[in-house]
Amino acid sequence: MHWAFRIAEELIRKHPDREAYVCASGISPSGSVHIGNFREVVTTYFVVRALQQLGKKTRFIFSWDDFDRFRKVPKNVDPTFEQYIGMPYSEIPCPFGCHISYAEHFEKEFEQSLREFGIVPDFIYQSKEYGARRYQTQIVHALQNRKQIYDILMNFKTSEHSMEERERFYPVNVYCEVCRKDTVNIHEFQDERLSYICSCGHSNSIEVALATNIKLNWKVDWPMRWKAEEVVFEPGGRDHSSATGSFNVSKEIASHIFNFQAPEYEPYDFICIKGSSEKMSSSSGNNITPGDLLKIYTPEVILFMFAKYQPNAPFHIGLDDDVIRNYTEYERFSQAEQGRLKEEISAALELSSVHSRIRREPKFSHVASIMPLVNFDVSLVREVLERTGEEYTLKEVAGVCERAEYWLKNWCSEKVLLINDKINQEFFKTLTDLERQWIAEFVNVLLDGIDLQDDELMRSVYDVCHVKDDPKKKRSNQKRLFGIIYQLVLSSNSGPRIPLLIHSVGRERLIALLDFPI
Repeated sequence: MHWAFRIAEELIRKHPDREAYVCASGISPSGSVHIGNFREVVTTYFVVRALQQLGKKTRFIFSWDDFDRFRKVPKNVDPTFEQYIGMPYSEIPCPFGCHISYAEHFEKEFEQSLREFGIVPDFIYQSKEYGARRYQTQIVHALQNRKQIYDILMNFKTSEHSMEERERFYPVNVYCEVCRKDTVNIHEFQDERLSYICSCGHSNSIEVALATNIKLNWKVDWPMRWKAEEVVFEPGGRDHSSATGSFNVSKEIASHIFNFQAPEYEPYDFICIKGSSEKMSSSSGNNITPGDLLKIYTPEVILFMFAKYQPNAPFHIGLDDDVIRNYTEYERFSQAEQGRLKEEISAALELSSVHSRIRREPKFSHVASIMPLVNFDVSLVREVLERTGEEYTLKEVAGVCERAEYWLKNWCSEKVLLINDKINQEFFKTLTDLERQWIAEFVNVLLDGIDLQDDELMRSVYDVCHVKDDPKKKRSNQKRLFGIIYQLVLSSNSGPRIPLLIHSVGRERLIALLDFPI
């Protein structure tokens, strides 16, 4: 059984009378939302789809924690934004001047990419919720029970704590009304009023029930919102999932402070960029965003990469030859006959579908191998495919060409192969007499096989280096022959499939590059 259906069935078993199953995820808009954060969203999304397929009503909520404090200036943001550290994201100017606020810029960027995946949750903006005083009762309740909250927090820490520290503990952040930063020192909560002094010199005593500048601390805010939204499922990253991590702390606070059972929880592991052991981080700028991946992959392929792994399994996102492997795997599975796939793979494909009909496109590997040889001309790519028996409209080819060109030019430039402009005499001299004979026979196949279909032509090519009753040697010879052809035509050890090479380069030009006197 696929993991999303396992979780969905468990939710139904534990909450059989639910009218609607509220599944949640959330992110702080500290910078461009990276593909690691995306795992948070798709984990919830797959469980929601599984619940729906099991006939249940759902509500998928996504909380933007844009009332959190700004902690660090990302690499792609002007360093002068350090002046805003300590302010809520929703009140900081847009670093690029195109949105109302810092928060909105990164929120809209991510929301746009989500729509391309067909993921459209109910977005909740916490700056608006706190600004509308939605949580005032819960804030007052948390302040009234602040010492009990302190005790719960301390039960998960090994460091010593004191009665004096317990007396000074307040489970909230306060944003100063003057400088709008949270650099405040709370010195009293009495008669539901909170008194504080800010480092900027401003001091005040505010009535909590009317305030719009108070926010609960993370490990109190999280369980409070579970109850407010009646959440039954939410995943969390590995950093939140340890024995002393945020989830277990918040679970206790939910139970003992807010009288609410924590939702079913699924930990997910981190994703790294291939070749880097660093954890992706929005605030540091060390990331690849879903929008970046969509320039290379279709939404279905990206979703399938996530769906096929258990959430607690780490994996790398590679933008090298992995792109070809990922496309080829997805194409093979999606084109397999019904009933021939394992249940988990079949379910992963179903959960990854974005459109009601299957996307009709040429294979990515074919297009990527053809494009450099035809100078990235989309219409010529279509013509080459047509010569190989693959007929597509220009629109069906264009989307793959756009992604393949972006990948080749930005991530895999070594695969941008150019056709040699003259015969490679120096390399030819290094060949053995037998290998030279292979090339001569290959040229004869090209000359004599003009009317042959590609599969018939390839049988003739294989016969060039045929070794009777020795399949292993035959495969070795074929690999060597193809490698020699690629060197003589492209100055590379690899290249497109031989039929694609012939149709891309053209027979006459190919023969001219391979027709050496013996």
